[in-house]
Amino acid sequence: MKINKIYVDGFRNISALEAEFEDTNIIWGENAQGKTNLIEAIYLFTGAKSFRGAKESQLIGFERESAKLKIEFESNNRSQSAEINLGKNKTVYLNGIKKKNTSALGEEIKTVVFSPIHLSMIKEGPRERRHFVDGALCQIKSNYRKLLKEYQRALIQRNTLLKDMYKNPELDSLLYIWNQNLAKCGAKIIFQRLKYIEKLLPYVKDIFSGISSNKEELDLKYKGAAEYGGSVENIEKQLLRAINESRGQDLLNRATTVGPHRDDIDILINSKSARIYASQGQQRSAVIAIKLAEASLLKEMTNAEPIALLDDVMSELDEKRQDYILNNIKSSQVFITCCDKETILRLKQGKTIHIENGRIAD
Repeated sequence: MKINKIYVDGFRNISALEAEFEDTNIIWGENAQGKTNLIEAIYLFTGAKSFRGAKESQLIGFERESAKLKIEFESNNRSQSAEINLGKNKTVYLNGIKKKNTSALGEEIKTVVFSPIHLSMIKEGPRERRHFVDGALCQIKSNYRKLLKEYQRALIQRNTLLKDMYKNPELDSLLYIWNQNLAKCGAKIIFQRLKYIEKLLPYVKDIFSGISSNKEELDLKYKGAAEYGGSVENIEKQLLRAINESRGQDLLNRATTVGPHRDDIDILINSKSARIYASQGQQRSAVIAIKLAEASLLKEMTNAEPIALLDDVMSELDEKRQDYILNNIKSSQVFITCCDKETILRLKQGKTIHIENGRIAD
């Protein structure tokens, strides 16, 4: 997978930009000049929404009614093109053929993105870490998103019953039925998460070891209501037992207090919590390693090598860590944004693009 050329017009502060790319691309310039906007434009071709959480209307430039994005790329051993037109009537084209929406592009174009917002994976609570694993699984397991929706429906129904039981205790006989439903669906999610972390971990350890010059070790451990393991059936029994045992607490809270919606993934550096004990640079290095490992595993499981988009990746890293990221990332194509001109001088091979006021500067 490789993007050879991009054309952007009217997207955020980019009024008109055309650029050709190589395997490694460093996009540099001062803050608020359009570096992240260019990365964001590329990301839209995966069929996903903005990784910055922006609405489509916010992606169109000031005093503009529309924006146009077009790329020429190589995927599945052939040259292709894609186009996105944002505005009152959004249109999407793949190889000149109009598509219903951008999700059609996601089959051809895959990326893994790092942005400072992803540091919340360590800095914030369990939800962010669950979101990462679930998002990664949705890319490689076609039925996983459906499974999450099924679990959410079962969870809502059980929580509704818990609220009703506060006023109508005679509904108690129905609770065990919903316990079984929740455990059956939840066990499938936990099983998939455990398998994903198991496969991800060797890549995580290898990449983080490289970033830290073999001085530190990164580990991931799944935390749930039980020491889950074995088959889906075995996990279902463990989860059902935990749900039944939480009955009193659930009635008191009028909500389900155990299950995959409450589980966590511990991120450890040298066996200590990265959230509590790691420095800013170590935390950033850990998230970068996890995101790059995601790309490697995605390639292993789908045979599609994703593009790595690394936004503001160099901040808070020492020179050795920066050098590793600049020159040792194993991906078909990499885009890195940074502010410091001195940083790009250490790039051994690749292309540098200077962005200024939404345009490519000389």
